[in-house]
This record gives sequence, structure tokens and C-alpha cells, in this order.
Amino acid sequence: MELYKKQLSKKLKFLRSYRRLTQENVADKLGISTCAYANIERGDTNVNLSRLQQIAEVMGIDLSQLFSLDDKNVFNFTCDNNSQAQTQSPNPKIDNSFNSSPTEQTEYKHELEKAQLMIEQRDKENELLRQQVSDLREMNNLLKQSAKPKE
Repeated sequence: MELYKKQLSKKLKFLRSYRRLTQENVADKLGISTCAYANIERGDTNVNLSRLQQIAEVMGIDLSQLFSLDDKNVFNFTCDNNSQAQTQSPNPKIDNSFNSSPTEQTEYKHELEKAQLMIEQRDKENELLRQQVSDLREMNNLLKQSAKPKE
């Protein structure tokens, strides 16, 4: 769970900076204190689904995108938003306009590369855990068989 919080935290910070919002801006749009939002963004507090939905709306994305944001999704997200940058958001509290300098774009690219490496590492760890679970199940079955009384 902590790994998930850490990943969500990084996604929120990335999206906020990409949208050129401050923690205070996001907190105001959510109707919470800046400190409360900062705790969410740092992963210091548990967040319920309805709050995540509100955050996704403020960030201008679907909730599903918040959970699955990787390099492919971010690429699609940025392409979609570049073509819609001047459109008015259906929610007047959400500002869809943004500009990013070449320096910021480079920073975003590096963040994406880091995120991809983290995803690859997570996938390796998951595979290792799957193998350990399989081994433990096999050991458990062997122990059960050896513990059965012989007739």
C-alpha cells in the first residue's frame, strides 16, 4: 500500500506542476486547506475515492487515468490537452490552459523516464513476489502431503 501511495503522490505532483497549479490552487478548488492537500500529495494521509475523483476533475483527467498514468497515458494526456488547450472546461473551477517551456518539457521527459524505470522495477518485484508465492504454495502442499498419516 505504501508503494501505491508513493506512486500516486508522484502522479499528483506531476499533474499539478504540469497544469501549472500550486498546492494552494488545488486545495482551493477542492475546498480543503493547503496543508490537507499537501498531505495528500505527499502520501501522508489516506484518500477516499470521492476525494480522488475531485482531484482528477481539478487535474482535468478521468479518475481511471489517475490510477493508470504511465508514459503512454501521459503522452496521450499531453497530446489531447495540447489540441484542447483553448477550450473552456465544463467545470468553471478548472483551468484547462497551460504553457510549458522547453526546460519544463525536458523536466517532464526526465520525470517520465524515471517513472518508467520505477514501473519496470515494480514489475520485476511483482514477478519475484509471484514466484515466491508459487514456491510457498508448493512447499505448503508438500508439507500437507508429508503430514498426512499413512494408512
